[in-house]
Parts: sequence; C-alpha cells; structure tokens
Amino acid sequence: MSAPLSRLEASGALDDDGLTDLYRVDGPVTRVNFVTSVDGAVELDGFSEGLSGLPDKRVFGLLRMLCDGLVVGAGTLRHEGYRAVRLSDERRAWRRAHGLAEYPTLVVVTSALDLNPGQAAFADAPVRPIVVTHGRAPADRRAALSGVAEVLTVGDDAVDLETALVRLRERGLDHLLCEGGPHLFGSLAAADLVDEVCLTVSPLVTGPGAGRITAGPPGPPKGMALRHVLEAEGSLFLRYTRK
Repeated sequence: MSAPLSRLEASGALDDDGLTDLYRVDGPVTRVNFVTSVDGAVELDGFSEGLSGLPDKRVFGLLRMLCDGLVVGAGTLRHEGYRAVRLSDERRAWRRAHGLAEYPTLVVVTSALDLNPGQAAFADAPVRPIVVTHGRAPADRRAALSGVAEVLTVGDDAVDLETALVRLRERGLDHLLCEGGPHLFGSLAAADLVDEVCLTVSPLVTGPGAGRITAGPPGPPKGMALRHVLEAEGSLFLRYTRK
C-alpha cells in the first residue's frame, strides 16, 4: 500500500525573522540554491531571472545574508552579469549582530580564468573576492586577477573541489552558498559535497530547450530529506538536506 499524501503549508505569513529561522543553519554547510520551472527548465530566454518572482528574490536575498561565502562558477558570473555582492543596511546589521562579517565573500570557481578583472563583481566588491582555479590555469590571467582577488590554486589539472572547500573554511567561510551554474552544481554533487538544496519551483511551463539545474557526467543518486515546503504566489520553496 502506498504512503498517504499530506499537504504541507506555512502556518500563516512569515515575516523576515520567521523566514530566517527556517533557513538558518549552524556549523559548516554547503548549500545550493536554484530556481526551476514546473517542467524542469533552469532558465527562460537564456537567463534564470525570467523564472524568479518577488518571493524568490526575497529568499534569494535572505540566503545571501546567512552565508559566509557566495560560490559561483565563472560561466554563470559572466552570463548572468554578476555585480558586487552587497546587502541592505538591515541585513548588514543582522550579520553584525550575529557575529558575521558585514558582507559575504564572493568565491568564483574557474578552470580557464576567463574573467574580466574590471567586472563590477570584482572591481566594486566590498570584500576582496576569492578565485578558485588549478595549477595549469594561464599565468597571465592569474596575474591580472590577483590585483582584484585572491587566486586560490587547488588541484594540478582540474579544480579539486573537496580541497577547495577545506581551504575556504580555513579562511572562516564555513557556510557556503552556491548559486550555480549547473556544471558547478553537478560537480559538487558528483563529489558528494552538497549538504543542502534550496529549490524554488516557479509556476511556469516553459517548453523544451532549456537545460536542468545540474549538468556534467552522471553520478550515483543521493538521498535527501525534505525539511520544509513554503508557497507564495504559486511558487513553491523547497528545502532539502542530507539524510
């Protein structure tokens, strides 16, 4: 006999304090945050922005407030036009009150170091970003980026993500939030380095064409435990953690 289905709802509207309590974690954690359409698309018209409504932006900003390091792949940084990671006065005050640095540190993962040091994500950053790469990355690009970021080398021929997380935590970045892209998520999952997945399901059917929230070589499935389901304006907000 199949298990009964149950309806999961938030008990009334959540203010920022209530929402923070639901997403706050203690200790080292690697959390991934993505938005997807009902039919599994990771983007609309080429960008994730098209799937995101105001409730998703609220959770997106909250998760940034909670993290020590914001991790993103170089392709996503370029394609989505990342700017400097900044927070509102209220969220910065919350971080100070809870013993966190005023801003999270941007961490960019890249093999080719194909990044523009003049991009606002680097040039206007309130905290010096960290660029994670490997030993065979081009020396000229490494030198150019070292003026605006700490260049962290982990691995000889490819980025060693497990070692990278250890090195980041040695720098005090215990709570890591990964915003993609799909290849970085896929690599973290394949290395069994994902502790949490926060997923927004946008109430859109986009049709074929777009990719999934993960990409790269397949690996064994890993079980996750559902921690909560929230709903706002037709979007679902799911939080899964390691079992």
